[in-house]
Amino acid sequence: MRVLPDNFNTRLKSALVGTADASLVFLGNFEVEGQWAIGELGLRGIALETGRAVVNRMDEFALLLATETDHVVLKQDPDEGYLGYLADLGLELPRIIIPGRQDPHRVVTEDALADPATITRLAQLANEGCWLSPHGVSTLEEQLAGRSGLRLAAPGAAICKAVNSKIYSRRLADELGLRQAPGWACDTPAELDEAVAGARALLAVDRKVVVKDAFGVSGKGIAVIETEDRLGRLHRMIARRAAEQRRVGLVVEEWVPKAADLNYQFTVSRAGAVRIDFVKQALTDGGVHKGHRFPVSLTAAQLDELGEAAQRIGGRLAGDGYFGVVGVDALVDPEGGLFPLVEINARNNMSTYQALVQATFAGAGKVALARHYVLRLRTELAFDDLRRLLHGVMIDRNTECGLLVNNFATVNAAGAVRGASTERSFDGRLYGMVVARSSDELTALDDEITARLAVV
Repeated sequence: MRVLPDNFNTRLKSALVGTADASLVFLGNFEVEGQWAIGELGLRGIALETGRAVVNRMDEFALLLATETDHVVLKQDPDEGYLGYLADLGLELPRIIIPGRQDPHRVVTEDALADPATITRLAQLANEGCWLSPHGVSTLEEQLAGRSGLRLAAPGAAICKAVNSKIYSRRLADELGLRQAPGWACDTPAELDEAVAGARALLAVDRKVVVKDAFGVSGKGIAVIETEDRLGRLHRMIARRAAEQRRVGLVVEEWVPKAADLNYQFTVSRAGAVRIDFVKQALTDGGVHKGHRFPVSLTAAQLDELGEAAQRIGGRLAGDGYFGVVGVDALVDPEGGLFPLVEINARNNMSTYQALVQATFAGAGKVALARHYVLRLRTELAFDDLRRLLHGVMIDRNTECGLLVNNFATVNAAGAVRGASTERSFDGRLYGMVVARSSDELTALDDEITARLAVV
């Protein structure tokens, strides 16, 4: 009998399908919130075409969540140099499935659905007992499972959408008695009217308020309000749009002061057991996620409070039919108190894709920073050229500290929608995890990587 390692991959399989030796087909359909938001009245905007193309190539993160017994559906073949680099690090690589044609503006699920050969291959895997494990489940992933015969290693789209609404998060915090910012959950225009009246009272005493789309993500669908005039304009705009639907999907809250943003992840099994995976400091800018820093500097009492919150939140999610990965955003106030539930992301999170490499390369005695770097490019960049540029500051078999690249596809993704012109530059994103022995060394490495990438 094969002895399986105790790592995040095997623990995840046990939670999702009940056995650690299952074979999963991973699908990196990032920003699934866009599908959940269809038909909902909120603030969420439309991503720029180039931005959408980059987000869609975040599918490559799934390579580092899988092992050699798994499969990953990707929009395009990974750079051969990048695959060689991962193999050089001793990482297990899954088998890769590439649809016959990809559209940069489509999520990977849509590419798979549009390709009969991919459906046929997935049907073969279904016959072999494989399961489909998406980043998050919308009706698109349900269609892919239905057409291929793959069983979903996740709840259905209706449950996933329901528990990911910020309205659900706010009402759950109320139900569980968890501390949260003063505010209101709004399903109807009447509830929004009440929330706006309360927000006006906050503004009148020089407090800021924030209006959040129920399915906003990555800084989209959020408005910070500091004046009654702006609040009134926003209220009138939403009221006009809601005249026929008679419903909205918004949360209105006081913008509370904070000392740190946190993100903690736990996993809910099919049987309802809750296991906390990790707590990290989330790095944000204007509500946009920029990365994570870990280990986090929290007291034992703060960690215990988050652990208790995870058990209670996870138990409620299980009662509502959800199982799988859960990421929760939280805050530390300037006095050290916690807001343990700001919002729930009941899907894979950025930290989920760091779990295997974090355990291998950023264990005890290490500090790490997971982030992305922006590269200004005129032509596509090969991974081997990047590796030469960052020689000496990248993790390899001979070094314990440096940058580990965990997504290279996003570097060249925006170039795919530039057109034929070579005169226009484009921004690429390089995702990675910087590992060091101390905070000072971590800062120095990050600065050196940033400086080298500035002259690419």
